[in-house]
Amino acid sequence: MLNLLLVVFALVAVAVGLVWLIDRFIPDTFRKYILIVLYILIGFLAYNTFMSVYGEIQFNQRKQVAYKKVINSLKDIRDAQLAHRAVKGIFQKDFDKLIEFIETEQFTITQRRDVTVLDVEMTRRFGGVETFKEIVVIDTLGYVLVRDSLFGNDLRYKTMMNVPVGKPGTTFDMTAGTIDQNGVKIPVFEAKVLKKYILFGEDPNLIKIEEEVVSVDGVNGNALRVGSMEEVNTNGNWPKNYSND
Repeated sequence: MLNLLLVVFALVAVAVGLVWLIDRFIPDTFRKYILIVLYILIGFLAYNTFMSVYGEIQFNQRKQVAYKKVINSLKDIRDAQLAHRAVKGIFQKDFDKLIEFIETEQFTITQRRDVTVLDVEMTRRFGGVETFKEIVVIDTLGYVLVRDSLFGNDLRYKTMMNVPVGKPGTTFDMTAGTIDQNGVKIPVFEAKVLKKYILFGEDPNLIKIEEEVVSVDGVNGNALRVGSMEEVNTNGNWPKNYSND
């Protein structure tokens, strides 16, 4: 984009220079016709310069709106996955099974409390002198459906596999498994969608530039994603200006 603007500005400068030269050195008979052509050319170049800048501004505005909608869906997927791990101990790679889990499984509501009890072993060692110790007791208070805890009466979880903007029919690519860390198998998951599907219908040149973004204020890489199959990470790859978390 910067190179294009420099070229357009250079052409405008050349055209203005030509107008000045023609005004000084071309006979009056031809001058007005040449000047009309050059003024039209200058206007055309100025318009293209404005539209190139304005077009990119509009693209960025639409992009931010689209990204925020996709991020909200990725957050729902992450919440569902974290709930699945909390209950099942692993992440789920199948959306249908994840939805079934949300609708049928429950969180256990517990309460942790410290209790003082007789330490039988130490009492015996001290010849019958009662000795006490503190232990942690976890009481089960009840159960709550995962669906109610995460989504309440909202049924959006049933369509969370669908990308809400961009190319019609696009779904998130989701996978799950484990990675080895110091001999321990740790559950991981990842859900993502390529930027070209989110920005479907936009200027291909602007999409290509967006896919190559490397910036602290931008979404780096060619996709919006949450989680990772390469490291223990359940965060998204979007910056704070797109989300509160």
